[in-house]
Amino acid sequence: MADKGKKFTIKPFRTYVQMDQQGASQIWNSLADAIDEIHNRNASSLSFEELYRNAYNLVLHKHGALLYEGVADKLSSHLLRTVERLARAEDGTLLEEVSHAWSEHRITMVMVRDILMYMDRTYVQQNRHRRPVYELGLHLFRVTVWEHDRVQPRVTELLLRAIASERAGLLTDDRTLLKSNLGMLLELGSADGSNVYERDFESLFLGTTQEFYRLESLDYLSRNTASDYVTKARSRIEEERNRAAALGLPPTTEAPLGNIVETELIERHARTLVAMENSGFAALLRDETKLGELADMYDLFVRVPGSVDHLRDALAERVKSDGRGLVSDQERGAADPPAFVRGVLRMRERYGLVVERAFRGEKKAARRLKESFEDFLNADARAASCLAVYVDELLRSGLKGADEPAVNAELNKVIVVFRYLSDKDVFEAFYKQHLARRLLGGRSVSDEAERAMVSQLKAECGYQFTSKLEGMFNDMRISRDTRDAYKQHKKTLAQAGAAGASIGRGGDAGSSKGNAGAGAGATSSSSVSSTSPSAQQAKPVDIEVDVLTAGYWPSQNVPSCTLPPSVTAAVSRFQDFYLQKHTGRKLSWQTSTGTAELRATFGSSPDKLRRHDLSVSTYQMCILILFNDSPKLTLRQIRTATGVPDAELRRHLISLCTPRHRILRKGSKGKAIAGDDDTFAFNPDYSSKYKRVRVPLVSMKETGGASSALGAGAGGDGAAGLASAAAGGGAAGAGGAVPANVEEDRRHLVEAAVVRIMKARKALHHNDLIAEASRQLSVRFVPSPQFVKKRIESLIEREYLERDDGDRRVYVYVA
Repeated sequence: MADKGKKFTIKPFRTYVQMDQQGASQIWNSLADAIDEIHNRNASSLSFEELYRNAYNLVLHKHGALLYEGVADKLSSHLLRTVERLARAEDGTLLEEVSHAWSEHRITMVMVRDILMYMDRTYVQQNRHRRPVYELGLHLFRVTVWEHDRVQPRVTELLLRAIASERAGLLTDDRTLLKSNLGMLLELGSADGSNVYERDFESLFLGTTQEFYRLESLDYLSRNTASDYVTKARSRIEEERNRAAALGLPPTTEAPLGNIVETELIERHARTLVAMENSGFAALLRDETKLGELADMYDLFVRVPGSVDHLRDALAERVKSDGRGLVSDQERGAADPPAFVRGVLRMRERYGLVVERAFRGEKKAARRLKESFEDFLNADARAASCLAVYVDELLRSGLKGADEPAVNAELNKVIVVFRYLSDKDVFEAFYKQHLARRLLGGRSVSDEAERAMVSQLKAECGYQFTSKLEGMFNDMRISRDTRDAYKQHKKTLAQAGAAGASIGRGGDAGSSKGNAGAGAGATSSSSVSSTSPSAQQAKPVDIEVDVLTAGYWPSQNVPSCTLPPSVTAAVSRFQDFYLQKHTGRKLSWQTSTGTAELRATFGSSPDKLRRHDLSVSTYQMCILILFNDSPKLTLRQIRTATGVPDAELRRHLISLCTPRHRILRKGSKGKAIAGDDDTFAFNPDYSSKYKRVRVPLVSMKETGGASSALGAGAGGDGAAGLASAAAGGGAAGAGGAVPANVEEDRRHLVEAAVVRIMKARKALHHNDLIAEASRQLSVRFVPSPQFVKKRIESLIEREYLERDDGDRRVYVYVA
């Protein structure tokens, strides 16, 4: 509540007096004089409060049009005097004069705007076709000053000339003048919605920039190396970026300017920079020391993402070219399988470093690198077989003495190459063969390394891929227990007597162990050339046997050879022992894979005898034992007596006739065996500086025969032995063809996958079925659509599937 003592005063109403035209003119004249003073920079004597009140009164009394039009006329008159001065200015001072005139005009307009603020808020708002005072001043400057035919063309030309001088490396005027003039154009355009900056400068500026860099890039590239050009281009791009910032160019100009520079310097010459002889990207890839230059070129190209494809293409072509060179060397025999894989690993390390450093670890480049390796490695099955041989070499001797980190590092490299293979089942088949040799021969560097490799494969392809490999390790563990039990059994059944022939313990070629298909062996001190059959029965033969599950191990249906009687007796004893413990099982003996130790006596006279322990294969043992009864035999006689297949018989005989290990003398000249009547005789003059001599097998090439790839599965319900690999020391299937048994397995796998899919889906279109089957099988191999189609046709013939009556390309599962 108001205080009761407060008094209110009521004043009389003041009548409103309308300002007449004469009064309005007088007020406008005072304002016009004030604007002149502001133009002349004599504003210090003016009362802005009074000027604001005068403008306020004019608008209030409905004389806003007089005020607005008067201001426009006054500003135009001042700008006409300004443009006359600028039109007479010399080119050398024109930019400075224009910059000064623009600066002065902006100051004037700010002061005039403050005086006429009320007019902007009321009169201009009520008359939408009128511009605010400040924008009016800028508009009048544009149409009066800038668009004068002696100002705009000259200023534009001077601006472009100054920028061109900078690009040419010449000293130019202060950049603030350029920035001021360009800022003027931008502000003039934004004030009245005109495109004065874009029309009078930007389009010309971008056009001259494009032409400049088009000519310069062509000239520089014709006279310099690609690396020099890259350095120059990077410098130019940085210069343009700095210049745009220094001149205050708007983003709408910076973006197209950058695109033009990058297009002319990079995109237009991308192919040339890649293909230039001796200095292009493709040439630099051949030099391992040019990673820095490669990275510089990538950093330049990455500004234009589409251009990087040229670099990726060059990398892919380089990798494919080097890869094809490795394949060619392997085909010509210039490089063995391990050398081929080592070459691939060197390539992977080298070009992996290129992707990591030069391509900055770009995922697209890494993918192209992977695809390039896959391209030449999967041209045929060669790489899979070579990788298996390389792993065999590593696990036999290459990792000897290596600690766990070193072993894992080497195996990781193997897995990198393994991932590139599409024929993983071919690798598995060859790897299984070599693993069998190592396990049965005891030639692995360590069980830990073997299991680490299997673990890597399991992590990569799943448990199904390695289930048989793990089964092989389990068989070896069980076989050790079986041998220990048999030794204990023999102690209780020891018999006296000396054996006539010296036969070693059966096993894989060169090993001291046997398998359930390798036969048995014994040891004798008698000479091969003099021991009699009666003496051979004096002492039982000692054998060591590995019992192997048929489904786990690679095997061949090779008929068993005719073993000496003492060995046959030893085999029978073990078989009786084993089958007593494991009823219902069947042992299938693989005599093609065993080894034996023979104690042989050489020399012509009794006082100069030389005894050697010969480590030979089971086949060689059977051959040599024959010469205890006859000093000379023909090929036909040996074949009849031993039952060894002809190709293997020739191979094993030639191995016994080599210059280094000439235990037998061949009747014919040359390496090859002439025919069935070619003779072989025991060589009593053989000598060696070693007491124990291992007789290696020659390769099938040296016998004139062809090496078989992988054997078919051996029969047997419970256990079976291991089939020997065909050519000693080489990679079977090195010609690149998929082994026949792998091809057969693929047919079964494809059919099983198709049936499994159709059983779940019931009905499926042809293309969808092929795609799904290929996806499921990709972990082992990538079947071609034609291959899958043939298996589908086979399933239709066997009534597993049928075609839909409405659409012949739809298959229906037959329950």
